[in-house]
Amino acid sequence: MKIGEIAERVGASVKTIRYYDRVGVLRPQERSASGYRLYAEDALERYRFVRAAQALGLRLGEIREILALRDRGETPCQFVAQLIAARAAELDARIAELLALRRELRDLARRAERLDPRACDPRLICHLIESAPRPG
Repeated sequence: MKIGEIAERVGASVKTIRYYDRVGVLRPQERSASGYRLYAEDALERYRFVRAAQALGLRLGEIREILALRDRGETPCQFVAQLIAARAAELDARIAELLALRRELRDLARRAERLDPRACDPRLICHLIESAPRPG
């Protein structure tokens, strides 16, 4: 299949397929005599795998490693399990950061409700932001 056909069949742009080719997660099997990239039928499944892995938060470099393991005939399950655990831990940390930010924003919103604009320090742009606690 030519690049346009694979793009149409998976619902992606030709630019996306070229990008995935360039980063090494999709690769043409060969080139035609006129230089067109030609993809095997398994490129469709490979594309779907890439999109599913991205939906789980895996990065293209990680996905490339998973595919390389499979291409060498190795089972990538252990590696994938480690990636998933790491991504879950990253999400836990990010959720904690977001919860702390939400608390801070709610505190600032309550302070803003009691704000008397005449009491604002004219040297500051906005004392709500500039007097907010700094992280770390």
